[in-house]
Amino acid sequence: MREYKMRRGEHLEDRMPDLKGSVEDYFGPITETEEFKGSDLYVVGEPSNPVFERIVAGAVSYSGKKDKLAVDFIERDPAELSPEDLESAGEAVSAKNEFLLEATGRDAKSRRESLKRAVEDDSPDF
Repeated sequence: MREYKMRRGEHLEDRMPDLKGSVEDYFGPITETEEFKGSDLYVVGEPSNPVFERIVAGAVSYSGKKDKLAVDFIERDPAELSPEDLESAGEAVSAKNEFLLEATGRDAKSRRESLKRAVEDDSPDF
């Protein structure tokens, strides 16, 4: 499960006031909820794009901090996919990136850089 921060000064509820509706628009109907760090996340058990096996997404609340977006994109093994399903891979990547951009206000490059900084901050100095 990955957690994403919003841009400075922005909040998830402002960027996506209807998070549940947005998850459904991008990935398909929500089939259940799942608890993660004390927050209920939305589960899309049968995503509309065949590349995805399951998607878990939602807001994680932290006391005294801004909410973060928690997302887990579980993809099918490419060997299991038919040639028609493999054609959907580009659409799957686009849907994932568009959803994360809308939710966080950060493009793929800035999300990668943010993750690198977080890893560097967590690594011990020798």
